[in-house]
Amino acid sequence: MAKRDYYEVLGVSKSATADEIKKAYRRLAMKFHPDRNTDDAEAGSKFKEAREAYEILSDADKRSAYNQFGHDAVRGRPGGHGGFGAEGFGDIFGDVFGDIFGSGRRGGSQVFRGADLGYELKLDLETAVRGDNATIEVPTQVACDSCGGSGARKGTQPVQCTTCGGVGQVRMQQGFFSIQQTCPACKGAGSQIAQSCDKCHGRGRVRKTKTLSVKVPPGVDDGDRIRLSGEGEAGRNGGPAGDLYVEIRVNAHILFKRDGADLSCEVPISFATATLGGEVELPTLDGNVVLKVPDGTQSGKTFRLRGKGVTMVRDPRKGDLFAQVSVETPVNLTSEQRELLKKFDKTVRAGGDKHSPRADSWFDTVKRFFERIGQ
Repeated sequence: MAKRDYYEVLGVSKSATADEIKKAYRRLAMKFHPDRNTDDAEAGSKFKEAREAYEILSDADKRSAYNQFGHDAVRGRPGGHGGFGAEGFGDIFGDVFGDIFGSGRRGGSQVFRGADLGYELKLDLETAVRGDNATIEVPTQVACDSCGGSGARKGTQPVQCTTCGGVGQVRMQQGFFSIQQTCPACKGAGSQIAQSCDKCHGRGRVRKTKTLSVKVPPGVDDGDRIRLSGEGEAGRNGGPAGDLYVEIRVNAHILFKRDGADLSCEVPISFATATLGGEVELPTLDGNVVLKVPDGTQSGKTFRLRGKGVTMVRDPRKGDLFAQVSVETPVNLTSEQRELLKKFDKTVRAGGDKHSPRADSWFDTVKRFFERIGQ
């Protein structure tokens, strides 16, 4: 009886990815596995057929040959007649389902990447805008220099774990599932320490405070992160070190508030300047500038000074500075000043909306409001 096309068996196209092939086989294996269909001989045949198709299509070389020459290309190979050669059914099945349990088949002891670390770097606004080189001290775990990270006493070496045979994992059979788990004896190292290092006490790592230089690029903002590759904690069993993430925290400024590339500030001006107009000296991060205040300026008016903001890390264009004026009410007046102010107020009131258009408009609105609710 002619064999069915392997792609047809798995229900995938010839352009299917390795992940799609694995998912298709997993679905069929779960459906037709003999342990779940003890009274169905046809299910066992379908399972065997799917298993054979997966073994060929999951291997890049076998798949390429099969795509060119069909079943003739794999006839006589392990798997070409449904066999699995030295690899065995358990290993293939474990490969497919291993990711469900967080582990797949491995050829040696497990290595563990070191943990990533975080560091909060506080900067003033000026430093964040212009950039700088900052020196930081970070407590971390580094490889023990006495044992070279092995954890074994100087002059000795770790020995192969007798529980897992140096693989770092053990296989457990649960029903029709073959599950690989981290070896409980060596914790995945694949080896055990007979005599622990006197300095690190078998851990292979020691605590140390590292002094690092951090290049702060111009324009960093609050919450930005700088990654220092390999400056995190040391890995275990020869694994790579983690990374260090430096998070920027920009301190509040006494004058300016920042919103991306823009700055804003509040500028107090006198009643006379607001009324008659004038010039106010305004500080910026690039030096002082003169803000021209037109006559009749109301409190709360915002002036935009283009190009007086800051640049961002990924945008060289400068933002703007928004200066909001606040008219300051005079306090601690002398008797003479009070009399002069009363005379001035009297003349202003006499002019009506000519001098106070907003006030007269507001009073008219209030009047109409009370007339409406009184109806």
